[in-house]
Amino acid sequence: MSKSSIGYTPVGSVEVPWFPTRMTDFNFIGKRILGEGHGIQEADHPGFRDESYKSRRKEITSIALDYQVYDPIAKIDYIDTELATWKYCFDTLTEMFPKYACKEFNDCIDSFRKNVPGFTSDTIPQLEDISQFLISETGWRLKPVGGLLTQREFLNGLAFRVFHSTQYIRHGSAPLYTPEPDVVHELLGHAPMFAHKEFAEFSQEIGLASLGASELEVRRLASIYWFTLEFGMCKDGKDGKPRAYGAGICSSVGELAYACSDEPKLFPLDPQEIAQNHLDFPISSMQPHYFLAESFEKAKSQIKDYCHNINKPFQVTYNASNDTIEVDRFLKTRDEYA
Repeated sequence: MSKSSIGYTPVGSVEVPWFPTRMTDFNFIGKRILGEGHGIQEADHPGFRDESYKSRRKEITSIALDYQVYDPIAKIDYIDTELATWKYCFDTLTEMFPKYACKEFNDCIDSFRKNVPGFTSDTIPQLEDISQFLISETGWRLKPVGGLLTQREFLNGLAFRVFHSTQYIRHGSAPLYTPEPDVVHELLGHAPMFAHKEFAEFSQEIGLASLGASELEVRRLASIYWFTLEFGMCKDGKDGKPRAYGAGICSSVGELAYACSDEPKLFPLDPQEIAQNHLDFPISSMQPHYFLAESFEKAKSQIKDYCHNINKPFQVTYNASNDTIEVDRFLKTRDEYA
């Protein structure tokens, strides 16, 4: 029995929200998703009145919810309508990437094309194939999930170099729009950049900082995540012009062109500024502004400095040899997954 489950706080310890300390804890995380019912039931969702789409989505979601970490990720046999939606999105977006996405993002896309089986316009790549490639490159892995997680659970995954990814695809009637994450967003937007060393490292810093953090600090870290991993812009490594690397931009035809136009405001990347003054942002419309990183190396340094200055009465480190989190003192936590 753990010290946190027997009802007392050892001398010198503090009480904090529960957080995972070993990879197998993720067998309990991701079972209570936020988006599985909510998005599909909203009247503005393209699949709202399509019973066959909702049934298919439920089928794929149930496969994800049965997943156990370290097991091979189950293969999804995508049907013709899903493949057609993927092809349309893949061809449209990859044609735009050279112009609007940064060099680093395009390098990662090229690496996926060369090394990930099925990363083509004709085949939706399997999460297991992408995960194995990422493990070999940066130690990151994908874990299937049925929908949106809480901010805390999702960020906690980043601490272990785990990215929670959906496996279903958006409704075919609106291939360029989705109100929630899907394989287009995950595999064309998020996954490629986890093969980039500096990006992968600052992503993990955000995750480590979220472990046991207060609700306010989790909200601040989620905002930093939003303006980097989701809607990040950077000076291109080739010509210094502002270009996109965030998944929310790179997986959206409209946002990709808009973000690189003269319309939105660009502010220098400043994690402290984001955490203090940008906790609210639109989730269903174009972003009115973005934060521009000088380089991924500098962004890593800035985010690392911010995370290390968060006021927490304990420190954590990630042990990559056994996929565990080491804590420097006794803690009392809420054992909500025990």
